[in-house]
Amino acid sequence: MITIPAAVDVAALKDTTLLNMGIFALFVAVTMVIVLRASRNNKTAADYYAAGRSFTGSQNGTAIAGDYLSAASFLGITGAIAVNGYDGFMYSIGFLVAWLVALLLVAELLRNTGKFTMADVLSFRLRQRPVRIAAAISTLAVCFFYLLAQMAGAGSLISLLLGISDWGGQALVIIVVGALMIMYVLIGGMKGTTWVQIIKAILLIAGAAVMTLWVLAIYGFNLSSLLGGAVDAANNPAVLNPGLQYGKTETSKLDFMSLGLALVLGTAALPHVLMRFYTVPTAKEARKSVVWSIWLIGLFYIFTLVLGYGAAALVGADTIKGAPGGVNSAAPLLAFHLGGPLLLGFISAVAFATILAVVAGLTITAAASFAHDIYANVIAKGRADADTEVKVARRTVVVIGILAILGGILANGQNVAFLVALAFAVAASANLPTIIYSLFWRRFTTQGATWSMYGGLASAVILIALSPVVSGTATSMIKGANFAVFPLSNPGIVSIPLAFLLGWLGTVLDKRQEDRGKQAEMEVRSLTGVGAEKAVEH
Repeated sequence: MITIPAAVDVAALKDTTLLNMGIFALFVAVTMVIVLRASRNNKTAADYYAAGRSFTGSQNGTAIAGDYLSAASFLGITGAIAVNGYDGFMYSIGFLVAWLVALLLVAELLRNTGKFTMADVLSFRLRQRPVRIAAAISTLAVCFFYLLAQMAGAGSLISLLLGISDWGGQALVIIVVGALMIMYVLIGGMKGTTWVQIIKAILLIAGAAVMTLWVLAIYGFNLSSLLGGAVDAANNPAVLNPGLQYGKTETSKLDFMSLGLALVLGTAALPHVLMRFYTVPTAKEARKSVVWSIWLIGLFYIFTLVLGYGAAALVGADTIKGAPGGVNSAAPLLAFHLGGPLLLGFISAVAFATILAVVAGLTITAAASFAHDIYANVIAKGRADADTEVKVARRTVVVIGILAILGGILANGQNVAFLVALAFAVAASANLPTIIYSLFWRRFTTQGATWSMYGGLASAVILIALSPVVSGTATSMIKGANFAVFPLSNPGIVSIPLAFLLGWLGTVLDKRQEDRGKQAEMEVRSLTGVGAEKAVEH
């Protein structure tokens, strides 16, 4: 016989505030000690940007999982499945398939060719100045959109735990998260950030596993019984079928195709994930880290199916949508439902760790892109020493942190999985075509690269600004305004093909030829890794 616990009392969460804050404080204190210890050896640019390439494949694979499994994966997807059923699970499938595309297409090739950033790869065989500027701008844009999602997740999570429903209180929470993020990156660099990501990945997967087994135990380890419970709670069999969110109109079906395209192609162009491959010493360790990360990420996304439908069955979609934090509160509410204040405190600390680890990774990627690509190679024209470059990177961290706080306050209340999908669309539009062309098309030119990056970035950002995400609906970022002339919420189906087209067009119309010797060298290095270690040392 299945015994289902009583319904969740959201108001009772206020009684757990002190416990939750204590667990948060303990996590921050422990990780800050680790970051301080890791920062002792940050002496060179390679130490600050790439952790001195000192991590093993298994360590880096765990850190990659920690970087990739963001607040969108834990809070956003669980909430999307709980509210929209099958359509919400498409986020899990999209994120997992996307990771496989990234690994098969670009990960090792980029690692063999680059040094610190994506722009190192793109400028290897093309003209340095224009390509580095374009790559840095697109990297900063992608990181900013991704940071919006993490900050919105932080606001949702802590507002639920502290019972804060007013705008001012949630804004204060986002400011605190931003300040902690800045401290982590300023002090620890990539090495400190990596250790935070490793700890976070272990805690997140362990916590999700415990909740998954607990939910399955309630239903006698029978997945059909769990799905039946979700149907009964929603009083709607449609939660098990496609189309609840994206199948109502032809526009929503097209939006779903656009979302899928952005998810599957976007990961292969996410700068903060690709940068992780520079933290291992050899191509062999890079491949080993890939195997570790696939297992960990795949396992976690299986858990989200059980957690999402478990939240739908045991908490209820209406309770989730009505709680502070909205759909992002599904996982914490499920934890409270299962194990009371203690499990809620642990899971919330894990979610908080998830947000801190990912925003730290994003911030150091954006700072490295500006300091290494714009300052060192464009402004200083290669004459800046490592100390100066790292100082510029640290100042950039503060600026990015402030911008992320402001953007997070504006985006607060949006589903974090959905916001991350926008970041994926921008990445796939601005970066992916140029990466693919650079690695696989010998004729590709600098003009093609700049046309593709600027065109893809501009089209994605403009279409997002003119979409229902920003205005025109009750859930839009700007309430009461309506300038949504583009009907789709995700621009990928338009902006990604456009960026590929612009890259091809810019190349075939370019009369200037690139250095054929550099093209041949890049092809050999990317496929074999020959010369990569030597380039990295310098």
